[in-house]
Amino acid sequence: MTINPINRFKIEEATNKNSNSSKSCILGAIDIGTNSIHMVVVEIDPTLPAFTIIAREKDTVRLGDRDPETGNLTPEAMQRSLAALQRCQDLARSLGVNRIVAVATSATREAPNGKEFLEQIESELGLVVDLISGVEEARRIYLGVLSGMEFDERPHVIVDIGGGSTELILADSKEARFLSSTKIGAVRLTKELITTDPISDREFGDLKAHVRGMLERPIDQVRLALQAREAPRMVGTSGTIETLATINAIEKLGAIPNPLNGYQMSRQDVLEMVDRFASMDYERRFAIPGISDKRAEIILAGATILAQTMTMLDIDSITICERALREGIIVDWMLSQGFIESRLCYQSEVRQRSVMKIANKYQVDLDYSKKIVAFALDIFDQIQGKLHYWGDREKQLLWAATILHNCGVYVSHAAHHKHSYYLIRNAELLGFTEVELEVIANIARYHRKSKPKKKHESYRNLPNKKYRQLVSQLSAILRVAVALDRRQIGAIKELKCEYDSPRRRLYLHLIPRDPEDDCSLELWNLNYKKVVFEEEYGVKIVPLLEPRTVSQISRT
Repeated sequence: MTINPINRFKIEEATNKNSNSSKSCILGAIDIGTNSIHMVVVEIDPTLPAFTIIAREKDTVRLGDRDPETGNLTPEAMQRSLAALQRCQDLARSLGVNRIVAVATSATREAPNGKEFLEQIESELGLVVDLISGVEEARRIYLGVLSGMEFDERPHVIVDIGGGSTELILADSKEARFLSSTKIGAVRLTKELITTDPISDREFGDLKAHVRGMLERPIDQVRLALQAREAPRMVGTSGTIETLATINAIEKLGAIPNPLNGYQMSRQDVLEMVDRFASMDYERRFAIPGISDKRAEIILAGATILAQTMTMLDIDSITICERALREGIIVDWMLSQGFIESRLCYQSEVRQRSVMKIANKYQVDLDYSKKIVAFALDIFDQIQGKLHYWGDREKQLLWAATILHNCGVYVSHAAHHKHSYYLIRNAELLGFTEVELEVIANIARYHRKSKPKKKHESYRNLPNKKYRQLVSQLSAILRVAVALDRRQIGAIKELKCEYDSPRRRLYLHLIPRDPEDDCSLELWNLNYKKVVFEEEYGVKIVPLLEPRTVSQISRT
């Protein structure tokens, strides 16, 4: 199949807003979910900044219908998904889309062959799909809701019921106080718990009990995050909740509100719908105005999740928001490109704040880490375009890994680099994709001891050769940076890299903080640690201790 080039378009105005601040661009966002594949196409006006929705596309592919024995995505579901993605690309191309940003969620996350499926998408369609964690999915849902609804300084509980998971979020206009993703979804519960139609009393009781049990912990966390006397407003997003609102509006108003955004329904309305659905077979549910054939199969499980959530939180009404994950993908992209400097600007720092939060959790010595960061980023910048060609995105991954490279000491100093990998990989670092988390964890893992090897499971977890090269090269930089502060007293004040291309030599001009300090331990450690860097970049490192300033070196 010919690779579709649409996702490889570059948006110059997105990466250089200062010189092209008035140019608009058209962006597509795709959500590969458990039940459906959705795409929204928007036109971004950077002068406001804001976006206008041009088109929406949805295809029910049931990717969550996995093999019951292996848990793998089935060939049939993957082919349905590939066909749907091709249609999304064709529509995007017809609308003049400059770039597509795509994410995959619960079904792909959990399937043993999920990564292979994403590689197949890239190979056949040229579409790079980011796999995101459940908590990161919740964060982007929050961004989508925040972009389309005023919070009025009041906390909001956001609930998004998908095919494979339910995201529960407590947030205000500034930040998300609590983010969660629970493995209960309309498709998952229907497949695992419902075998009768209409549902039997026993299965209905089991369904409600299972939902309550799975929701108990996140509900408790929401309550803990609420301050005294705060009364949160509940917001519902995505297909299940929008379908319930549509049914409710038709029955109460005789028509579907346009837009549905802002429509409210009561907890009692939801509870009554659940009881009605439980008494009906599929044909009768499908006959209800406002419900599609595919949704009729799973609506009881989805409605039960919402009813139990509202009951457990003792919230009497829910407001519909038509913006959710896809719009959150758009907002996150705008934040990453520097378009947004308004009420959402706090969210643009989510990566940095998340990394520092984890550093504090594991009692990282931040003064020491920041010294290593300075060395690592100096080396990165000074050899960029000479020994490597990575950009700002990769530089940020190096920053995160460097801040956290010693967090494993929290567990044990012995083999702490391996503990660092585990802690980072399982931390709730917001703003990063699953691949980026794997990269950060691997860079930290290889700051000492063995260099990256394919026999190591952590290194094999990287999706392809590009990411393995990224880890190998950035972890080599981190090794050198760590060596330069062997005594952890800041003995080396500054450094300057001078690359001699014909001789393949990299001179490290090192400026000691104390001109009388020979920095012998740092130089010894550098000579010991530099071997991995030299092998990776094909150069010879030559350290030069010079009691002069970097500015003086630049003039010579």
